[in-house]
Amino acid sequence: MTNVRRIAGLAAGLALGAALLAGCSSEGAETDCGIDQCTVTFDRGVEASASIFGVDAKLVKAEGDQVTIDVAGEQLTLTTEQQAAEVGGMAVTVQSITDSQVVVRIGRN
Repeated sequence: MTNVRRIAGLAAGLALGAALLAGCSSEGAETDCGIDQCTVTFDRGVEASASIFGVDAKLVKAEGDQVTIDVAGEQLTLTTEQQAAEVGGMAVTVQSITDSQVVVRIGRN
């Protein structure tokens, strides 16, 4: 009986892991997702986008310390010093901006 429980627990854990991974996808970006938030690293100079928890996010432009990002069809212009902006049931913050990448944290509210 103990082996059956272990196998069932392992199967449940694998299913949960697969569900979490299925929650995020990207193109021109890298995602690192947890249960209720993702860190998205957008590459600059390409059409970069990601789908996080069924919500699309796209880097529109980055100039100086400002980033314009489209989340759930709404454009936001944010800076790294700004508190989280809410859009489409998500909280969005800019973590860093470099010459090659923009790092954004997107979490569920």
